[in-house]
Amino acid sequence: MPMLQIMTAPVFVTLLALSSLISVAEAKPAAREQSLATAGYRHAGETIGTVRQVYDGKLYPDIQVNTFRNIDRLFPTRTVARGKTVSTLPLSKQPLQEFSYQVDGKTYDLYDVLSMNRVSGMLIIHRGEVVFEQYLLGNNEHTRWMSMSVVKSITATLIGAAIHDGYINSIDDPIVNYLPRFKGTAYDGVTVKHLLQMSSGVAWNETYTDPASDRRRMLEAQISQQPGAILDLMAALPRAAKPGTVWNYSTGETQLAGALVRAATGKPVAQYLSEKIWSKLGMQADANWWLQSPDGLEIGGSGLSATLRDYARFGLFLLNDGVVNSTNNSLTATGSERILPQGWTKAASSRQVIGGETVDYGYMFWPMHGNSYAAEGIFGQYVFVDPDAKLVVAMWSAQAKPLNRAGLNEYRFLQALSDHFQ
Repeated sequence: MPMLQIMTAPVFVTLLALSSLISVAEAKPAAREQSLATAGYRHAGETIGTVRQVYDGKLYPDIQVNTFRNIDRLFPTRTVARGKTVSTLPLSKQPLQEFSYQVDGKTYDLYDVLSMNRVSGMLIIHRGEVVFEQYLLGNNEHTRWMSMSVVKSITATLIGAAIHDGYINSIDDPIVNYLPRFKGTAYDGVTVKHLLQMSSGVAWNETYTDPASDRRRMLEAQISQQPGAILDLMAALPRAAKPGTVWNYSTGETQLAGALVRAATGKPVAQYLSEKIWSKLGMQADANWWLQSPDGLEIGGSGLSATLRDYARFGLFLLNDGVVNSTNNSLTATGSERILPQGWTKAASSRQVIGGETVDYGYMFWPMHGNSYAAEGIFGQYVFVDPDAKLVVAMWSAQAKPLNRAGLNEYRFLQALSDHFQ
């Protein structure tokens, strides 16, 4: 901090420019070439950082925002194709205006949340109508933004779809029935349900900022872009507990979840997402999804990039218990096509009992107050669903570090919204 105080403005600008040049130099040639194919995207020419800088939390604010809306330039991707029609998100005649809430005797409003949490986009839908939509930090309704761990919930939802379609016989099936390469590893004896709960009992260190952690070893395997490198890492992990007895958050397990969807359906995960959900919900734009290698498996725990309205449409799909109306794509009407098993969203969003203890985790969703729940990603990404209040909130953020940098507690804010609309 003292150094910054004595720097002149030209010196600081020069250092910032050097940082940007280093970021560009570290990008893979393939990623730079791929970015040229996105010429129609208004953010395509922006200077971005590297994926290591993202996970280290070492990007200047402007470069960080550029990177979060251009993550398809960091790795090869596969397109999640939208359908032929776009569903309507009608505007409410009673938009959210005078909203505030209190925490520890202090009053906060939407302006505080947007500013203090460095929110870059927020869309609030109540009873099927948009009551609030705001884009910040240079974004607009056509901007794509990274999901981070929000996509874990999407991957888990695809497992539900595969069960409904009969590709997976039962949630209690051993995963080696579909992924025989894991026979004889620590994952032998782990069921589909264990995978969804993150209760496999396989050892894993999730610390994002620790270069020696399993999470960073996974990232380095992804950076290598070698086919099967991440699954090889997972197959080599040791067992720490009996399956179903201990909960341990593991991004690595979502790569197995994606591999499970791919093996069971015989289709790329992005294609299955398009066929079952993206093309049926009236999404406004194609999404894209990181690959572990060129033309390889999707990254099951991060790397989906989509518009804010389309994240919200996914939330509406969950609110409607995994049912869509195939006639007019209206998710507020009684649906005519079931995509998920009946009651799946309730089970997926409920706290689990693991090893005799209740855990605040479902099937890769985070249960919250009442019957509400959220798909969550680091740096402040959310798809929040409250069935009781008929409320969906899609929120993007660009917080300074992967974790513990929210100015205001997001859970308290979302609960205040639920209370407001009850």
